[in-house]
Amino acid sequence: MEILKVENLSFTYPLCNSPAIKDVSFSVNKGEFVTICGATGCGKSTLLRMLKKELMPLGEKSGKIYINSVLQEDLSDKESAYKVGFVMQNPENQIVTDKVWHELAFGLENMNLKRDVIARRIAEMSAYFGIESWYDKNVSELSGGQKQLLNLASVMVMQPDILILDEPTAQLDPIAASDFIATVKKLGKELGITIIMVEHRLEEVIQASDKLLVMEKGRVICYDEPKCVVENLRDKPELLCAMPVASRLYHKVKGEGDCPLNISEGRHFIENNFKNDIRSLEKLSYEHSEEKALEFKDVFFRYEKNSKDVLNGLNMTVYKNEIFCILGGNGSGKTTTLSAAANLLKIYSGKIKVFGKKLKDYKNQTLYKECLTLLPQDVQTLFLKNTVREELMKAKIGVELLPFDLSYLFDLHPYDLSGGEQQLVALAKVLATKPKLLLLDEPTKGLDAYAKIKLIKIIKDLKEMGITIVMVTHDVEFASLCADRVAMFFRGNIVSVGTSTEFFSENNFYTTGVSKMTRGYFDGVVNVEEAGELCIRNGKK
Repeated sequence: MEILKVENLSFTYPLCNSPAIKDVSFSVNKGEFVTICGATGCGKSTLLRMLKKELMPLGEKSGKIYINSVLQEDLSDKESAYKVGFVMQNPENQIVTDKVWHELAFGLENMNLKRDVIARRIAEMSAYFGIESWYDKNVSELSGGQKQLLNLASVMVMQPDILILDEPTAQLDPIAASDFIATVKKLGKELGITIIMVEHRLEEVIQASDKLLVMEKGRVICYDEPKCVVENLRDKPELLCAMPVASRLYHKVKGEGDCPLNISEGRHFIENNFKNDIRSLEKLSYEHSEEKALEFKDVFFRYEKNSKDVLNGLNMTVYKNEIFCILGGNGSGKTTTLSAAANLLKIYSGKIKVFGKKLKDYKNQTLYKECLTLLPQDVQTLFLKNTVREELMKAKIGVELLPFDLSYLFDLHPYDLSGGEQQLVALAKVLATKPKLLLLDEPTKGLDAYAKIKLIKIIKDLKEMGITIVMVTHDVEFASLCADRVAMFFRGNIVSVGTSTEFFSENNFYTTGVSKMTRGYFDGVVNVEEAGELCIRNGKK
């Protein structure tokens, strides 16, 4: 039974010459799980906001949207608000109360339900999502993963027919992201809810999806079962690179037969088709310089006097002209570390040095003058002007360093950009400060896979220019492709540091899909390029 139908939908933002989405038509049946993917700025988020009447952006719209066979404009405000649930990319932007229990009750209170009905729904949903242990907590005490789970529970407690999710795992660590996707999949299967999700992390999402909708430059170019879509992307490398590692390897080695979509199918494909006489590739050993760019020594920090330490005796050394990636769970202290390094947070014990000089010895803002700069996790905090053109007026150098054409964004307000576009504009701004030490907090947030490949080149080019880069990221594949060294953060400290191969070859969860897929058959393989080369060198069975 058809629950959502979109007919010839087009939309153009104010002051823009070309539409953000053009002639989009598709339909979704009740209980289906549909994933929407495509390049940054292709119109995915705009399309999602068009499906939720309350979030529809200002601009010129044409075409029709039907929900349960009713024209969207004819839906009552109540039906639209409660029957179409929406979970945003940034959990902070959706939370409206200070307590967990009140966040769960907020939507139900607005529905004007009886107290006993509200209590029953909250109790049931809290048990389902495992929220009881933090039911009475302040929302500010929750980790990013918990906040996103709370957002999902707060929407689900209103019993929507359609659940829309806009990159819900963008700020979650790999384990939390996997758990979140599993929960969403379970909701769809057990409650018969229709799920429409925009996502760049497709490894696990595709396995849960009934249909895959691919967008390019505002248009729908593919809409079918995932296996059919992936097989038809062979001639579109900019879109194929976003697909699961098993399918990318299949295309790289010109595989025949059914295209594998998950780790298990990919492993069978390798073992059944390729020999493993050559089990590993020769790799250059990494040697860092002796000069220290950033040093933490026995650093302690807490946000409030009576709270727990967030940084707990942290010791960390980043050497000059290296790319250093920090991974770890939500709430483990990674972002706090970057803020402390940028002197935005004051530690209460220990020492932090930048290029051998204590932070307190950098007087009159000299720390930020062609020395250190930080790209924060929430890039909107960098935007102060009404247009992108004004934001980038003094960022000529930063724009030149990016292999992206940002000119089509110049007349837009920064807040009207997609998450990935905001990330690129913000990166151009911080690069314009000519830093010697660049701190990046989740630089791939909102970026599609092809844009990430370009970002990797940017980061490596910056290293060639003598810039030291410290990154916090949840994107393990991104880290495996660009990091010289990778560190594991846990409970306010670094518990392990190693080269990319050492780190990802030995982990079970903080590792790449390729490492899981090839482990035991090939050795020390952490990305598709390495796996493909080994398959080709070994030859077919």
